[in-house]
Amino acid sequence: MTRVLIDADGCPVVDEAVRLCGRFGVECLILCDTSHHFEKTGARTLVVSKGADSVDFALVNLLRPGDIVVTQDYGLAAMCMARGARILNQDGMEYTAQNIDALLLARHTAKKIRNAGGRLKGPRKRLPEQDQAFCGKLARLLGEE
Repeated sequence: MTRVLIDADGCPVVDEAVRLCGRFGVECLILCDTSHHFEKTGARTLVVSKGADSVDFALVNLLRPGDIVVTQDYGLAAMCMARGARILNQDGMEYTAQNIDALLLARHTAKKIRNAGGRLKGPRKRLPEQDQAFCGKLARLLGEE
């Protein structure tokens, strides 16, 4: 049975994902560390110790093929893809073998710029259209199961 696992640290669509899981009767797991604790009715929260990538590794270790992961972390997305999961970001984009390499390269390039003292613009303010795109894509993925 498909589950939805949410990398909740910095995830603006936790409520939407939990609501859709309830509508489709799918188990929902929220993973966070001790500095970002979430409790949502209709989901099970797993809290892991604070540390670099502790949530990421816990999530990957829980994965089963066919699970759906919600994250904005490209590195985590790549690890989950290798475990047979479908991965969705908070804007409704599905990470695939066709786009993950370019996303990882962009992340690497941005890190090099920051390490060299450069500055990059942060993300734009979140729009309702992004929430709608996420909900539509997650509902389609859950409907396929």
